[in-house]
Amino acid sequence: MSQEMFEGQMNRRRLVQAAAAVAAMVAMPATARIAGAEDKMKIAFSVPGLNFPFFVHMMNLAKMHAEELGNVELIELDGQENGKPSSTKQSADIEAAIAQGVKGIVISPNDAAALGPAIQAAIDAGVPVVTVDRNVDPSVKTLAHVGADNVRGGEIQGEYLISILADGGNVYELQGQPGASPAIDRNKGLVEALAGQDKIVISNSQTAEFARDKAVSVFEAMLAANGEPKAVVCANDDMAFGVIEVATANGLSMPVIGFDALPEALIAIKEGTMAATIEQHPGMQAITAMDILLAKLKDGKDPEQHDLFLEPDLITMETLAGAERAVEAGIEMEEEVTEEMAATPAA
Repeated sequence: MSQEMFEGQMNRRRLVQAAAAVAAMVAMPATARIAGAEDKMKIAFSVPGLNFPFFVHMMNLAKMHAEELGNVELIELDGQENGKPSSTKQSADIEAAIAQGVKGIVISPNDAAALGPAIQAAIDAGVPVVTVDRNVDPSVKTLAHVGADNVRGGEIQGEYLISILADGGNVYELQGQPGASPAIDRNKGLVEALAGQDKIVISNSQTAEFARDKAVSVFEAMLAANGEPKAVVCANDDMAFGVIEVATANGLSMPVIGFDALPEALIAIKEGTMAATIEQHPGMQAITAMDILLAKLKDGKDPEQHDLFLEPDLITMETLAGAERAVEAGIEMEEEVTEEMAATPAA
């Protein structure tokens, strides 16, 4: 079996599992969703920026899910975020989508407060909105929010630090984009996890805006001012890659912990250059958000609860195969090939 075929099968399996889980949650079979309309339902899917691999994967899974449903036309919207909390492009995209006659919107807002007016305008125009990954200001009454439990993800990072740094020490933290709800929540969870002990101290915490190049300059400045830490915790994998780049250039070796479980991060963990990352199931988030929206549009079904938070997982060397994007990193495929070879009698 080719890698492309294997990846396709694995992705389809995940999509089917996700759709079934969400169908149970909204009490509507997946078959009813597919057969519920003769014409394609036009919905928009907006992400902060397709320059981030995380959002590329989310958009790809959304497109794949729309294709599998068969009766959904997905309008892809790229907010073109460049690391700054600007809402201009996403706001304009929402306005244009309403003018195009979309029936619903799934959006990951790049700024919780700044996108509020545009999202509220869509709701006022009768277009239901589901936020995904990043939330919007709570005063905006969206249909639902689907995301990872980012506070819990930050807690897991902190718990992992405690488990690997028995003697404690100073650690550095690279936070995400100011104003973005995942950045705020991940920092909160990390701080809370470390609050019950005094051995491990976050001695330097700065934003690197979720960007690899920014992480390079921020971490270089941290090292120049305070020397080598015992570990570095990053609010996403891209920033972790920047830290690893600087550490490698300076001959330093310390645990680096990321967040997102990107394929590059999984490979880095396998090769030993990265200690761990947090899996937040972006594909599952995208699929879940779409199905909640479609349940409302096609059958008037409201979700049982407004906020649905998926439990994040710690990914280390021992748990690599459990990552959502393990196939893309070649990890599940290698394990299955190994199992097939072991089961094949020698000639």
